[in-house]
Amino acid sequence: MTRHLRVDGPNHDDRLDHMAQGVLGQPLNRLEGPLKVSGRAAYAAEARPANLAYGVLVQASVPAGKVLDIGDAPGALAVIQDKRMVRYAAQGQAQKAPKSGPDQVEYMGQAIALVVADTFEAATHAAQNLMVRYAAEDVPVNPDAVTPELPPQKQASAGDLDRAMATAAVSVDAVWHTPSHGAAAMEPHAAIAQWDGDRVTIRAGLQMLSSNRAQMADALGIRASKLRLLAPYVGGGFGSKLGINAEAVAAAIAAKELNRPVQVSMTRQQVFDLAHRRSETRQRVRLACDPDGRLTGIGHDVLVSNLPGSEFSEPVTQATPFTYEAAHRQIVHAVARIHRGCAGSVRAPGEAVGVTVFECAMDELAEAADIDPVELRLRNIPEDEPVTGRPFSSHKLAEALRDGAQRFGWSDRRPNGQRAEGEWLIGMGMATAVRVNMLVESRAKVTLLQNGQAIVETDMTDIGTGTYTILGQLAGEMLGLPVDRVEVKLGDTDFPPSSGSGGSFGAASSGNSVYLACEDIRRQIAKAMGCDEPDLTLQNGMARAGNIARSLSELIDGSLTGEGHLEPGKTEKSVRQATWGSHWAEVAVNRWTGEVRVRRMMGVFACGRVLNEKTARSQCLGGMTFGIGIALTEAMEHDSRDGHAVSRDLAEYHIPCHADVPGLEVHFLSERDAYVGPLQAKGLGELGICGAGAAVLNAIHNACGIRVRDLPATPDKIIAGLEARA
Repeated sequence: MTRHLRVDGPNHDDRLDHMAQGVLGQPLNRLEGPLKVSGRAAYAAEARPANLAYGVLVQASVPAGKVLDIGDAPGALAVIQDKRMVRYAAQGQAQKAPKSGPDQVEYMGQAIALVVADTFEAATHAAQNLMVRYAAEDVPVNPDAVTPELPPQKQASAGDLDRAMATAAVSVDAVWHTPSHGAAAMEPHAAIAQWDGDRVTIRAGLQMLSSNRAQMADALGIRASKLRLLAPYVGGGFGSKLGINAEAVAAAIAAKELNRPVQVSMTRQQVFDLAHRRSETRQRVRLACDPDGRLTGIGHDVLVSNLPGSEFSEPVTQATPFTYEAAHRQIVHAVARIHRGCAGSVRAPGEAVGVTVFECAMDELAEAADIDPVELRLRNIPEDEPVTGRPFSSHKLAEALRDGAQRFGWSDRRPNGQRAEGEWLIGMGMATAVRVNMLVESRAKVTLLQNGQAIVETDMTDIGTGTYTILGQLAGEMLGLPVDRVEVKLGDTDFPPSSGSGGSFGAASSGNSVYLACEDIRRQIAKAMGCDEPDLTLQNGMARAGNIARSLSELIDGSLTGEGHLEPGKTEKSVRQATWGSHWAEVAVNRWTGEVRVRRMMGVFACGRVLNEKTARSQCLGGMTFGIGIALTEAMEHDSRDGHAVSRDLAEYHIPCHADVPGLEVHFLSERDAYVGPLQAKGLGELGICGAGAAVLNAIHNACGIRVRDLPATPDKIIAGLEARA
């Protein structure tokens, strides 16, 4: 019988704090680590079915229009043009083929055909030499060239912001620009499709198999029951693998047509073109405060872009409504419909750029009001969610600020005047970390065998975040088993459907379903022991209740199976769920070259129960590194004439390398959030990004007095600022 839980209220049982095995939360190494470092973990493109053919995507060389004719491809098995693969990523929804047919081009670089050959080299050669004729159209490719849409559901206001700004003791009104960002995960997008009669199996790099299955079935026009997706190992996604993309659809179409398995892998350049980008943003932030630094007004106006007809738009202001208190508020969200590659979720969508800019504005306000930046934030933490009055499920921002300030040595910062070490100017900066928290419906099956081994099955994915390990630890804790006695099976749609990996909801959502499945098994064991489940202790393969102790092998006849089903419930709306933290940075700015070196950086985070201290810390290190990139190096540039991506490889798209990243320090605050299910864990991976870049940018200003509002803060912009000051 399935153990089902709808999260309609708080859970104060704290059961996991009283289990006996003691493995949950421990900094254990990844269970699949040896497979990955030895090359035995097979990723999407590494399967080798017999008679495999290779497909290479052909991309449009005009920004918009129609394909009139596609020539022949000597040496190729087939050239396939099909409306089912002429699509752009549709965030979070089954992807409908364009109504205009397979010949419509929406942006330069869009996939318009697939060339298939016996070898990858032959397919590449044929695709590169394929002649395509177009009827090109003149379309807008720059956000400033169009009148933007104002989706009604994305606008919000309370009070009179204009009046608050006019009567403020101190105010800030400034505009920032952030560029597009590419996901560029380590594993490029790839898929291998193979049909067996009317059933197809697709091995691909995907993040959310349950929804991906529905999307793929919709794209192919088949029932979901005829489709199996496999993604046991995924080499990163950053959101670019949340939905299906051209490579998987094209592989399935070609495999059906040729009656043989087909592999389609994107090049790194194609990933930048075809996997969705984070939209560039223009953000105007208005802040007003009284003489004591208490906010009276908050305004956040944003302009983002996407393709015509795409529902997704970067949720830049997602955290703005509830981070700080202010009576007068206004949010304006505008969307420019242009013909660039599709915009979608890239790691920490919304807050990655929204919190970064807002926290820079808060630093400006603190300076203008002559109030310490930490103190300004502490004075403006709301007791309940502003406007709605909803209580917070938990709130650790004040503690994160105070703890971080003490640990980082914030009292040594010089608010006025720089500290110099030769040609280097030294400064310190900080920022709030905040990210919304979500639960997503998830299921899992756990089997406890008579030999004392447990098997966890769910279609949840591990995209490098440690899912295999934390689910193994959770099952081991609940069932009283060492982790090496737990086998975790993931990434297969034959397993129960889970939340998938995205939005930082994967660990908590899938973890809660595993918890419930194990709780079901515990009840069966308790019944065999003649006790109530809360009175049962499981440890090292032994069951104890009162004075009775028996091995699990004695109690189990064959196996015990439990299934867990978690659903979000009333707490989605009855409380404001969020994760909190603080970022701290010390930088050195070269007074002659404008070079910025991050000398040290620290993050303090509250994310509910920490499931594995090592993998959790790793997620924060990655997020903080991501923040350094946002602040200093990352920019996906587009040609202003035709909209195509210019910086479309890792030579031109500059992510932080080892020399750019100092020794990072991570600290966790003890927290249990009763409103997010019995696991009491919340999202973490993306929280480490939100505000990290702002800490670096604020430190740059503290060091040299320059505020860069057109990100990233590259040396040329800092030099220009220094020259202007001189």
